[in-house]
Amino acid sequence: MTWAGVSSAAFGKNGLFWEEGISMRRGSSFILIVAVLMGLAAAYLARQWIGSQAGAGPALPTNKVVVAMARSSFGTELTRENVTEILWAADKLPDGAFATKDALFKDGRRVVLTPMNKDELILTTKVTGPGQRASLSALLEGDTKAVTVRVDDVRGVAGFVLPGDRVDVVLIRTENRASGQTENSSDILVQHVKVLAVDQLANERQEQVTVAKAVTLEVTTEQAQKILLAGNVGRLSLILRPAGQSQPEMARRVTDSDLGLSSLIARVPTQSVTSEAQSAIVDIIRGTRRESYSVQPGGK
Repeated sequence: MTWAGVSSAAFGKNGLFWEEGISMRRGSSFILIVAVLMGLAAAYLARQWIGSQAGAGPALPTNKVVVAMARSSFGTELTRENVTEILWAADKLPDGAFATKDALFKDGRRVVLTPMNKDELILTTKVTGPGQRASLSALLEGDTKAVTVRVDDVRGVAGFVLPGDRVDVVLIRTENRASGQTENSSDILVQHVKVLAVDQLANERQEQVTVAKAVTLEVTTEQAQKILLAGNVGRLSLILRPAGQSQPEMARRVTDSDLGLSSLIARVPTQSVTSEAQSAIVDIIRGTRRESYSVQPGGK
């Protein structure tokens, strides 16, 4: 083999390798370009789909509701300056809410009945009717009435009964038996009645504890009659009920015997003998008081 033949054969072999390398690099570049284009297309399609889904979703509610701009106490008059309208993220407003200031003041001024905090909803149950005063009668619901019970530092649960609480009313009395014995008893008159006011305060969010002299309760007509009559028979006391407890309880009369006393105080009529004639003892009962007098025959 000549030198020229060897060189020609070697060049032919190297040229074949070079051509194959160029061909492989072109194939890799083409695959890379195709992959990039497919990635861009997928990103574009995903963005279009997300946009279409967002546009097809339900529109946010655009309702408004009236709220208090600042903390308001009982008796505060509402004006267009101390209330405002805010967006309400729901299709339906709460019962008793006002959508606009015009609806709130449509028929006259409004006065706060229940203390409200800033941004608290203004409801018909928290304010007076159009043009009404912030009186105790505006707090009564349905056919209920208001009755006041005299209390002290003990019978008023040490001042811890506040407007808005629920209480039971207890009658404590002393009865005289035909045998001359006396018996103390305790009866539940009414249960689960709402406290409207303590003394002259009707603030349900009162924070200070005060010893009251009178508590005003929301009751029915029959319950009011019972309480007023019981006030002439004995002493009335209050029992504070736990928050949320509304079920009536079976309560019976509690007497001295339930306290474990072995005997009751007995009162035996006495007689006195004089040199002329025997005297008699006359008992006179005035209300819950019993008084005894010695009477001589013939009215002496």
